[in-house]
Amino acid sequence: MLIAEISANHNQSLRLAKHTIKAAKIAGADFVKLQTYTPECLSIACDKPRFRIDSGTLWDGESLYTLYQKAHTPLEWHKELFSYARGLGVGIFSSPFSAKALELLESLECPMYKIASFEITDTPFIKLVASTKKPIIISTGIATHEEILEALQACYEAGNDDITLLLCTSSYPAPLQSAQIASMPKLARYGVKYGLSDHTQGDLCAILASALGASMIEKHFIIRRSLGGIDAEFSMEAREFQALARKLQAAHLALGSGNLASKLESNASSSGRGFARSLFVCEDVRKGELLTPSNIRSIRPSGGLSPKFLPEVLGKRAARDLEKGEPLEWGDFI
Repeated sequence: MLIAEISANHNQSLRLAKHTIKAAKIAGADFVKLQTYTPECLSIACDKPRFRIDSGTLWDGESLYTLYQKAHTPLEWHKELFSYARGLGVGIFSSPFSAKALELLESLECPMYKIASFEITDTPFIKLVASTKKPIIISTGIATHEEILEALQACYEAGNDDITLLLCTSSYPAPLQSAQIASMPKLARYGVKYGLSDHTQGDLCAILASALGASMIEKHFIIRRSLGGIDAEFSMEAREFQALARKLQAAHLALGSGNLASKLESNASSSGRGFARSLFVCEDVRKGELLTPSNIRSIRPSGGLSPKFLPEVLGKRAARDLEKGEPLEWGDFI
């Protein structure tokens, strides 16, 4: 499943939000994802130092509240955006950040929910979201082992075990060396599905994640980075996303089912077996003559006895006249 995270890339324009959803659909997204919150449900309007961002991000100098004012998707847009996406035939869901947001999304029959990385410590809220009994996606960008266990337990207590954990690096953009994609399959230790929420630039990590068994991949999506906005720098443009969708589809085809027995069974009927070695008559042999390494050899193509029978064949005598270029068969020697 390939998810296009719209995030703040609507730049507070409903028209642009709809254009972005349509572009994501055309580019090959299975789902588009919104974020459902108001600034008040995430923080308070406060200018004290601890409410200001100062940790080497794209948003240093902003207060939390003003950042969320710029980034939020207005609640009154949601009904129209859900309807619009469904009309296009692309899936749509969201990350709720409050009980009010969840209530709105439930009224819109949101099919699944994502718990954002920074929300993983809010187990009462996770339990509330899980109580909808809909699939839950949990991003692990800041999570410790204990916090993952607590989040999963909150879901289980709500009677929900349809959970996907996403490997994530909560840096924007995330440097490649922080991605640690090889660790993603180890999320299976928690007994749930796993995938990737990717904040790196480019498609390398997404393709690696696909090869390592990710059941879903999420990338921030923007029509063009030149549109600007607070998430533009680490968002994937429509043309890049379309190329990624094609590569993931090709990777999925190349990976196959992982069933080795099936692969080996198909090998048995492969047209390529025509180029395998077999035992052939390489010099004319008269009836009664000895079969020797010079007149019977293992060569291409197939059609004769398997090369494994060569030691058994040498030293036998021809049961009939054998012509150069004939495949050697049982009954041709005694």
